[in-house]
Amino acid sequence: MFIDQAKIWVKAGDGGHGCVSFRREKFIPKGGPDGGDGGKGGDVYFEAVGNLDTLLDFAGKHHWQAQNGRPGSGANKHGASGEDLTIRVPPGTLIYDTDLDLLLKDINEVGAKVRVCRAGRGGKGNKAFATATNQTPRYAEPGKPGQERNLRLELKLIADVGLVGMPNAGKSTLISRCSAARPKIADYPFTTIEPVLGIVELPGFRRFVMADIPGLIEGAHAGAGLGHEFLRHIERTTLLVHILDIMPPDGSDPVENYRAIMNELRLHSRVLSQKAEVVVLNKIDLDPDGKIVEDLKRRLKKDVHTISAVTGQGVRDLTEALWQKVKEMKGPAPPAEEMRNGMAPGGPGQSFT
Repeated sequence: MFIDQAKIWVKAGDGGHGCVSFRREKFIPKGGPDGGDGGKGGDVYFEAVGNLDTLLDFAGKHHWQAQNGRPGSGANKHGASGEDLTIRVPPGTLIYDTDLDLLLKDINEVGAKVRVCRAGRGGKGNKAFATATNQTPRYAEPGKPGQERNLRLELKLIADVGLVGMPNAGKSTLISRCSAARPKIADYPFTTIEPVLGIVELPGFRRFVMADIPGLIEGAHAGAGLGHEFLRHIERTTLLVHILDIMPPDGSDPVENYRAIMNELRLHSRVLSQKAEVVVLNKIDLDPDGKIVEDLKRRLKKDVHTISAVTGQGVRDLTEALWQKVKEMKGPAPPAEEMRNGMAPGGPGQSFT
């Protein structure tokens, strides 16, 4: 099941209470205070890991709490600190504080780690309050409560190439042809009901990530169809690929379909409408003489790629072209040290508490 939004409550551990105790041993009738300090509670962290691509873990668990610190005890024994809670999420997760309506962190790199709730400090035992004029303090400090937050998690998948198009344009067939992804493929609309990620492997140890979202229809930005729920997942993509069916089953005009898709992207987000694009004419096996393709090229007035996702014709040339374009747009690779650590410059350990 693909879950891309969740609301949870998180709380850091409370600090342990300090202890009120006095030393009592044989032949030492007035040993003085020996109450130990309470332990610190556990902090709450979020960490992006590479083997997750959904927020499914939060579908049935809405309360997440770190361990409390243990109270102090006699003989100057300090309480144990509570264990930190590290919540693992897929890269591309945005963490919002719902009470403040504030974006705390966009965890978009594998290995990135951020603290969202600070633990409570342990209270001091009565030993800490002993002075020359107050040699038998009968009080200790209570532990501080840990911070708590109401959070909203929103996942935006990270991919290099995002496929967009009308239902049954051939997006799922294409991603299954050039990657190991196996989305549902059928001869009726909206067979894809959730985003699908596929890794396209090319010779020379080259690869890029391709994302397929449910087909768009006119009015998607206002809630029509399914694609509007997942448009956020292609906001991070480097490149958009518009898949156009040259002979739509409903008899619609492919050029008008392209314009409708562009309009929906613009209405949803200006970021999407301004992304670099590649236009792909699919199902050219239905046009053996090439007249339909030539007419569409003339009317679109754009450089287009022609493929048949079913037969594989033109798919290898398309993936090579996409790789080159993604490489040009991404620019030089990050330093080797950052790549080995799997994180952006600055590394993990940021705090928003």
